Amino acid sequence: MAAALTGTAAKADAPQFKRGQVVNFASKQQPGSIVIVTKDRALYYILGDGKAVKYKVATAKRGFEWAGSNTVSAKVKWPDWRPPAQMRKRRPDLPAFMAGGPENPLGARAIYLGSTIYRIHGTNEPASIGKAASSGCIRMLNADVSELFQHVKMGAKVTVV
Repeated sequence: MAAALTGTAAKADAPQFKRGQVVNFASKQQPGSIVIVTKDRALYYILGDGKAVKYKVATAKRGFEWAGSNTVSAKVKWPDWRPPAQMRKRRPDLPAFMAGGPENPLGARAIYLGSTIYRIHGTNEPASIGKAASSGCIRMLNADVSELFQHVKMGAKVTVV
């Protein structure tokens, strides 16, 4: 569902994005970068020329918020999940390991941020999108993160504000 576009660069990029919405977005970030605006619960994949592809996301719940920049260090389809020790302490019912698949909380794709425990990933809880719901990761609908995954490159800059 692309927005009305102007300019030849935006029109050329639009067919590649069927899930995200191409919007006006002023940024000094390089094309291919990602900016996450937590207060808006939105992720912007920068196209350049004042355009970006916008996706709705779930962000960190109170007490788990963070901001900063990192780079994409790995991209994994149907990732396995190993809840961090601090999460398992809060939630002893969680397994130590869960294989990738539709029931896995990381969903269909995961984009890892540097050497942190944070990721941009899909979800098995689509109703959480648009809310402050995670323990710090950025959640997307599985179809949305799958589209983003195709475009984002290793080493791309990700900024959370």
